Amino acid sequence: MEIVKVSPKYQVVVPLRIRKSLGIKAGTKVHVLQYENRIEYIPVKDIKKMRGFLQGIDTTIIREKDRI
Repeated sequence: MEIVKVSPKYQVVVPLRIRKSLGIKAGTKVHVLQYENRIEYIPVKDIKKMRGFLQGIDTTIIREKDRI
């Protein structure tokens, strides 16, 4: 966990380690949302680039007997 400071213009700098890890570059758009008592930033990804990112995920689930 890293600590950043909010500037007088209410801006924050995403630490380099996190930018590299998530592939965030200048101009990257992010969704900003409040979840309970925290702020979350979620990078917006182009849907075409997302193709196949769930490949290999286990989709088997155990269902209750009264469900199809």
